[in-house]
Amino acid sequence: MDQAAQLAVVKVGSNVLTKNDGTPDKERMASLVKQIVFLREKGLQVVLVSSGAVAFGRKAISFPDKSESVVRKQVLASVGQIELIRSYKELFLQEGYQIAQILVTKEDFRDRKHYLNMKNCLTGLLHHQVIPVINENDAVAVTELMFTDNDELASLVAAMVDADTLILLTNVDGIFKGHPDDPGSELIEKVGRKMPEVSKYVSTAKSAFGRGGMLTKMSMAKKAADLGIHVYIANGKRDNILMDFYHKRLRATYFEPERIKHNQKKWIAHSDNYSKGEVIINEGAKNALFSRQVTSLLPVGIIAVNGDFSKGEVIRIMDAQGEKIGLGKAEYGAKTATEKIGLNNQKPLVHYDYLYLFQNENI
Repeated sequence: MDQAAQLAVVKVGSNVLTKNDGTPDKERMASLVKQIVFLREKGLQVVLVSSGAVAFGRKAISFPDKSESVVRKQVLASVGQIELIRSYKELFLQEGYQIAQILVTKEDFRDRKHYLNMKNCLTGLLHHQVIPVINENDAVAVTELMFTDNDELASLVAAMVDADTLILLTNVDGIFKGHPDDPGSELIEKVGRKMPEVSKYVSTAKSAFGRGGMLTKMSMAKKAADLGIHVYIANGKRDNILMDFYHKRLRATYFEPERIKHNQKKWIAHSDNYSKGEVIINEGAKNALFSRQVTSLLPVGIIAVNGDFSKGEVIRIMDAQGEKIGLGKAEYGAKTATEKIGLNNQKPLVHYDYLYLFQNENI
């Protein structure tokens, strides 16, 4: 483990907490709780993002096959979340630790004020030695506001609480240069900042009990690493996996982080779903934004403004070819931005401190 590590977000996937027959794996859960307590007692703060509510619900209630899938999942998640959190509460209390339950949807991250309220809640819990256990509120989330899966939620939470480490526990050791079940398949142990594309090795298949696949994990891992977070994709079904992390013997795919970004950039990086409009910029402005110099987005480089946005809202930044290259918080509204198109000596539409570029997500 990096000696500078102070705060880790540990995401436990559905497949880690579920047996092959779809029932909850209580032994695995108990083992992971003991390992999280081990990290806490070594001085590392931990936020737990845990899937598994549907699996716990499936044990408690049965549905005929003809049941509508969204409703079935809502009911199973509603019933199962109680059992999931009760199991965590009992296991952590046995180790002398209190937990708190936090259920969220994407809508909870919609604006900076709401975002900071959640951040303050999590920070307060950690300050009082309480371990937050976070899951998506599947019972009320509608399709367009659902996280891709809890990997996306974990990445967002890691950015929110300024975690230095994100550990995504799944049922394989990481990203392989072939099928993980192939004995000759090579594990990619490190994805560097400037590493060539590795997505070609990744299967698009979804897991049996979760919504996401390895492609989602890799995308979220790259985004978190771009924000300055050390990220590991590892096998949560391996015994003592978090102990191996602490002792620096973890078999996993590690994502090398970029320079740490300010928290406001971390919020903007995850705000694409809430962007209110877009600006199209010319090639000169694009080159300036991606240069090594600290550069804000100026009206002189803008060639078009689309949509209606107000000061303080997040907007998309597009190049002339229609590719999305970034997100930023508007310093003024769409009407004023339109009036300033192409003009020199103007206030930036997006200040550098509130600008996030996608160059490190092209994997």
